[in-house]
Amino acid sequence: MTTWGGEQVEQAVAGAVAVLQTAVDRDWDEVRAGRLEWSCRYTAEHIASALTAYAEQLAGRGQHTRVPFGIVLDEGTGPSDVLAVISTAGALLAAAVRTTPPQVRAYHPLGDADREGFAAMGVTEVLLHTHDIAGGLGLRYEPPAELCEDVLGRIFPQVQPGPRPWPTLLWATGRGELPGRAPVAEWRWHAPLVIPAGRLTLLGVTPAAARDLRLGGDGGFRWAGKGPYPGTREAAGMVVTAYEDGVHRPEWGMFALVRDEDWRAVGTIGFHGAPDDEGGAEVGYDLTESARGHGYATEALRALAAWAQGRGGIRRLVARIDRDNGPSQRVAERAGFTRRAAEGDLLVYELPC
Repeated sequence: MTTWGGEQVEQAVAGAVAVLQTAVDRDWDEVRAGRLEWSCRYTAEHIASALTAYAEQLAGRGQHTRVPFGIVLDEGTGPSDVLAVISTAGALLAAAVRTTPPQVRAYHPLGDADREGFAAMGVTEVLLHTHDIAGGLGLRYEPPAELCEDVLGRIFPQVQPGPRPWPTLLWATGRGELPGRAPVAEWRWHAPLVIPAGRLTLLGVTPAAARDLRLGGDGGFRWAGKGPYPGTREAAGMVVTAYEDGVHRPEWGMFALVRDEDWRAVGTIGFHGAPDDEGGAEVGYDLTESARGHGYATEALRALAAWAQGRGGIRRLVARIDRDNGPSQRVAERAGFTRRAAEGDLLVYELPC
C-alpha cells in the first residue's frame, strides 16, 4: 500500500470541479444545495474552508484546539472563482498530507487524526458537498467507487459495506437509502484509537489497512525487519471479515505496535472481537522476528489490558497460547495474566478486569 492521501484529495477535487464547472453560469446563491439549508454558493465555500482548515491543522500541528483562522472569499466572488479557490485549497491539503510525518496527529473535534485521517475527511467533504451542490443544480455526479470505498474503510469503520460504495457512503451520511437499513439521522467519522505503550504506540488498524495486510501489503506502515509476521495477516483477515459482516467495533479490533524511536511497526496486538455476553474478550499478539526479545510484547499487552480495564462491559481478558510457545506465555505472565486451564494444545491465561 502506497501512502494514501495526497493523490486522493487531488482526485476528489478535480472530479468535483469538472462537474460543477458545467454550471458556473447559474446563480448559485439562489439555489439550495440538495437537502441542505445552505445555498450552493455557501456550500462550495464550505468545501474550500474545510480543505483549508485541515491543511492548517496538519501544517500547524494543532494539538489542543482548532488553528484560529480561516478563509473569507471576497464579496461578489462568482461560481467559477469559488471553484478556483476549491482547487487551491485542495492543493494545500494535498501538500500538507505529503509533507507531514506519519507520527504527527493534530486536533479534530471528533478525535485527533493523522495525515491519512485528515485526507480522508477532506475527500469526504468534497464528495458529499459536491453531491449536495450537484443535486441543487440538477447535475449528475458519482465519484469513483474506489475513492468511496477508501473513505469508508478509513473513517467509517462502523459502517457495514453495502453492494456499492457510493450509495453506502450517501446512506451513512444521511443522504440516501439502502435496502434493509434504517435511515441515518446522525453520523460522524472516526479516527483510529491511539494507546501509548512505553516505547511503543498502539495504533488502531482501519479496515482499509487490514484489507491491504490480508492481501500481502504493508497496511500503510513501515515495518521493522522483513515485515508482518503471518499471524498479523491472519488477524487482519479477522478484522476484514468482521467489517464486512457489520460487527466490527474498531476499539475492540487490531492495533499496530509502532516503535516511537523510528516509527516502524514491530508487530500487532488486539482483540478477537468485542466482549461477549459474559464480559470476556480474547487477546492475541505477535512480533516481527527482528523485534523479539526486547520486551515490546509485554509493554503492549500491559497497555492494552490497562485500556480494556477502564471500559464498561468487560470482566476478563483471555489469551490462548500454544503449549510450546514459552516466550508468549511469559509475556502474558509478566502482563499479569494467570494460567487457568488447558484446551488441547492451548493454554488459557486470564486477567480479571
